[in-house]
Amino acid sequence: MADKEKDIVNEELEEETAEEVLEGEVVEEEAEETLEDAEPEKCEEETSETEEGEEKPKKPFFKKKDKKDKRDEQIEELTDRVKRQMAEFDNFRKRTEREKAAMFEVGAKSVIEKILPVVDNFERGMASLSEEELEAPFAQGMDKIYKQLITTLEGLDVKPIEAVGKEFDPEFHNAVMHIDDDNYDANIVVEEFQKGYMYRDSVVRHSMVKVAN
Repeated sequence: MADKEKDIVNEELEEETAEEVLEGEVVEEEAEETLEDAEPEKCEEETSETEEGEEKPKKPFFKKKDKKDKRDEQIEELTDRVKRQMAEFDNFRKRTEREKAAMFEVGAKSVIEKILPVVDNFERGMASLSEEELEAPFAQGMDKIYKQLITTLEGLDVKPIEAVGKEFDPEFHNAVMHIDDDNYDANIVVEEFQKGYMYRDSVVRHSMVKVAN
């Protein structure tokens, strides 16, 4: 009897143990299914939270200008310096050309002043000859030389100043004598003692004249 009771107790223990093992396996399977179902949802939630939480950086409509670096500043400075030097050089060139022109004009006037006495002597010599002497070959040759000299001076823009019969102008005339003459109006040049000349627009020598009061 004792052995039968032990066998019955052992069978009951084995059945209970088998049931517990089965229940444990069922619980583990349910837990695994629960985890498998829950993990995708969690992953989706985490993904959605990540997508919602991380906002894509917005690109600005207008790009901010970068600050000028030292190299650009040096380029601008050198460019400005070159422009200033070019402007200064251009002004220097123009000033030099004006000075050269003025020096040339002064030199030309100086040469003309030295030639004018020769012209005066030609005119005095020709004026002292009589009509018969003017017909002589020597006088005619001197007259041709005089005319050639006057033509050359005119080609150099040297022209005589008109005086006799003109109103006295201190810019062109030098009054060395005044006379009362009813035949002339006041301030009119009556006689010319020495012919005046102009080189271009400047007076080389003033005319020496007699003026009526």
